[in-house]
Amino acid sequence: MNIVVGLTATPESQAATYAAIDEAALRGAGVVLLPDPAGPAQQAGNDAGPPAAAATPDPEVVRYARDHGVTVTVGELPEGADLGDALIDASYQEDTAMVVIGLRRRSPVGKLFLGSTSQRVLLEAGCPVHAVKVRVGPRR
Repeated sequence: MNIVVGLTATPESQAATYAAIDEAALRGAGVVLLPDPAGPAQQAGNDAGPPAAAATPDPEVVRYARDHGVTVTVGELPEGADLGDALIDASYQEDTAMVVIGLRRRSPVGKLFLGSTSQRVLLEAGCPVHAVKVRVGPRR
C-alpha cells in the first residue's frame, strides 16, 4: 500500500510530503514521490532547465521518513508529462491508498487564468485525497 505525493520545488510540496509520511506511518504504508518533469527551474518561470537533483527528495525529508519507519521511493515520469495527470493516474492504481497534495492560497482571478492542478486532482482522483496547507513556524 502506498501514499502518493507530487515532488516539486515548493513549500506546498514539502508540506504534502511530510503529511504523506505521517499518513504512511499511521497506515503501515510506503510513500511514492512523483517528481514534476518540468523541474524547479520551469516552476519558477526560468528556462535554464532542472538541476540534476530535481528528482531527489530533501535529505531532511528522507531522515524524517526513516525516523518514522516509512520507505520513500521516487517514481519516474516521462519528459513533458503533466504532474496532475500522473497523480490522478496513480490514484487509480490498486496499491495506492491515498494521494496527498499541498495547497496554496490563490486569488479568484489567479484561479480563473491559471487553473488549479490541486482542484483537478481533488475532483478526478480515484482514491481519497488529503490536502494540506503550508505550516507557519516550526514543524513540530
